[in-house]
Amino acid sequence: MTDELSGAVAAPTAPPSPREAEIERLFGPGGPLGTAVDAYRPRHAQTEMAKAIAGAIEGQRTLIAEAGTGTGKTFAYLVPALLWGGKVIVSTGTKNLQDQLFLRDIPTVRAALNAPVSIALLKGRANYVCHFHLERTLQNGRLTSRDDVSYLRDISRFMKTTRSGDKAELSKVPENALIWNLVTSTRDTCMGAECQYYQDCFVMKARKEAQQADVVVVNHHLFFADVALKDTGVAELLPSANTIIFDEAHQLPDTATLFFGETVSTSLVMELCRDVLAEGLAHAKGGADWAKTVSPVERAARDLRLAFPQDSVRLALNQIAPSSDFFPALEKLKDELAAMLVTLEREAERAESIELCRTRAIELGRQFAAWSAAGASRDEASESVLWVEAFSSSLQLHQTPLSIAPIFNKQREGVPRSWIFTSATLAVKNDFDHFLTQMGLAEENAQSWPSPFDYGQQGLLYVPPNMPQPNSFDYTDAVVEAALPLIIAAGGGAFLLCTTNRAVARAAERMRDELAKRDLKFPLLVQGERGRTELLDQFRAAGNAVLIGSQSFWEGVDVRGKALSLVVIDKLPFAPPDDPVLAARIGVMEKRGLNGFMHHQLPEAIINLKQGAGRLIRDESDRGVLMICDPRLISKPYGKRIWQSLPPFKRTREQAEVEAFLGQAGSVGKT
Repeated sequence: MTDELSGAVAAPTAPPSPREAEIERLFGPGGPLGTAVDAYRPRHAQTEMAKAIAGAIEGQRTLIAEAGTGTGKTFAYLVPALLWGGKVIVSTGTKNLQDQLFLRDIPTVRAALNAPVSIALLKGRANYVCHFHLERTLQNGRLTSRDDVSYLRDISRFMKTTRSGDKAELSKVPENALIWNLVTSTRDTCMGAECQYYQDCFVMKARKEAQQADVVVVNHHLFFADVALKDTGVAELLPSANTIIFDEAHQLPDTATLFFGETVSTSLVMELCRDVLAEGLAHAKGGADWAKTVSPVERAARDLRLAFPQDSVRLALNQIAPSSDFFPALEKLKDELAAMLVTLEREAERAESIELCRTRAIELGRQFAAWSAAGASRDEASESVLWVEAFSSSLQLHQTPLSIAPIFNKQREGVPRSWIFTSATLAVKNDFDHFLTQMGLAEENAQSWPSPFDYGQQGLLYVPPNMPQPNSFDYTDAVVEAALPLIIAAGGGAFLLCTTNRAVARAAERMRDELAKRDLKFPLLVQGERGRTELLDQFRAAGNAVLIGSQSFWEGVDVRGKALSLVVIDKLPFAPPDDPVLAARIGVMEKRGLNGFMHHQLPEAIINLKQGAGRLIRDESDRGVLMICDPRLISKPYGKRIWQSLPPFKRTREQAEVEAFLGQAGSVGKT
């Protein structure tokens, strides 16, 4: 066969392999997926992605797979994984997605393929009610609010009927309710095989089921917590796993950084003191004056926090003044912990729970000492950064690796298996270098499949003219003013995504005033005023709401149809320049002759922005406007690289064109 333009002889197309032919049948018209899934239709990109994953599984290779929104990447990896993946671990970005895979997606694909595979769900121990801690809380009755008393009653009833003990099943108790801390265990507070309830333990049952299952669904936090702590049950699964799939893989660098480092906090000290007092009074009342034993430690922990008077601060070790109260306060806390440990050593044999407190005190003392020692031996070649983070009532001390690549590569050595990394946002203008370098995957195969959506017809990218600079005092007000005419034109159905919580608060205040002034009846939903799931449910149900949120609404949110037709992004999502880990990483890059902004900050911001932009068009019938208010998208040389990495929307700077696209109707939303 001859190419008419060049005269060259084209290579004959290789016939599909048996697995590729099977995938074409399964995903094709009339295939089993079509009969099992409502509104299913064949998509070329989905089929090709499934073939690539099948090839990686067969060859026990690594594949980095970016699939545009609407490709159907979940089915693209589940079909080959369930058919040929052997023992499979699927790791997701969030617990919500974990539940969706376990409860809906995997059972659907399994039924369609008639595949005889068993599935298990494995979460971190904080998700399972602990029999021991529930009983202790019921007996002690140390509850601080009426809500906690009611929630404890609900949890107690739940324990009589639940098979899994997973708190996600008990929706009437909010996920962030403080009572959960009293009725679940941590690695430090679990008594293990010594516990009287060990045979009934929900954590142990979940781990046993995971070891026996063909497909295990975990999340990234669990996966990397295990790599770092060996405390989640994943370590027992890894040796036998043939295929590991990371969905929402763009989150991996941040999650791995969190767990490959080490953090110790004053709140852990306060929790230990609370438990020492309770267990000492319960089991060794005459052995010591327990209140006097814990109070110097509590005071030292509070004084360490108060070394930083600000409510919220993040400082690298080298930014803390040598004359700061921090250093003597840290030494004082180490001394008081050691003094409390003497009492615990003497009384430990009185009860298993006091022995557990002793073990925790030793570990906390080790962590504070290790942080101090690392600070004393700092040198230019250090591969980690030491920093502190102050919250309203606690102080965290972090030691964070500058690169996770060598640590993660070490985890991937050994048993040959396939590793699949997939997300809608892994590349910057089809360049995977940033993600590959972060994860130590530079030599691995990376492929991209485009979205099936017609972005040029379905969406519009609008950058409003005459916006002030993003660091201006009144910038958030200007964002709300520029967005309001479009919200009115759209009849509500808008997200306003901010890069900071402060901007969320100001935008909400200003938007509330403007809606009232104009007598616009668009429901206003604000992050923090209710839980994320509840806000999204209300947003979908209203159909004309305005939701203002920050980072947690930039990804993992799926709202289809007219309920969301306008996404407003206030600023390009650059990480704060005073972030200690970012500053240290940029310093290392610049010593190597690289530009920290172009090689790290810009790719990070683009991937983040792609996630935010991905909220807008969710299926073939969606239409909407992406409004990015930041003037740097136009004025800075790097702006072009940013918008070229976004979906190929038609672009405009004319407000009238946007209003026409949305369907101008001035009376919509008014009474």
